[in-house]
Order: sequence, then structure tokens, then C-alpha cells
Amino acid sequence: MSEIREVDRFECRVISVIQNLAWKGVTVEEKDTKGRVYFGRVSGEIEINPGDTFYLGVRPLYEIEDKTMRVTLYDAEDKKLDWILV
Repeated sequence: MSEIREVDRFECRVISVIQNLAWKGVTVEEKDTKGRVYFGRVSGEIEINPGDTFYLGVRPLYEIEDKTMRVTLYDAEDKKLDWILV
């Protein structure tokens, strides 16, 4: 198994979208592992619907409490939409 690089992208599918005042809460599911991640601050101006395809980027973190990686949500044009520490 090869090491995950910061430029690697993993395809994911939107499971649910919660519309808040200025932001959207978006839950995505990674295609192969079926692992899910929730992003709570995706811009409300972006059109996102359940079933849409987006991409995840992963960056390992070192010695930040109990967090091991930063997961970033990207659109098809590789535009960063939101990130979360997991």
C-alpha cells in the first residue's frame, strides 16, 4: 500500500445537505471505504444536492491533541470548499 500524498483526491458522494443561514452542513461518503465525514461550513452560495460527486483530500497531522489528519472537501475543479480535523 502506498502512502497518501496531500495532492491525492478521493471521490465521495453527498449524503445529506443542511441549509443554515450562511452555510451548508454537508455529509459525504467516500466511494470505496464508505467512511463518512461532516463539513459544517460549506458556502451557502454553492449548489449542492444529495448524490453529487465531490472529492476529499487528506493531510496527516502530527501532535495536535487527538487529531491525526486534516480532511478537505473539494469540488470537481479542485476548489477548496471546507476542511475538518479528524
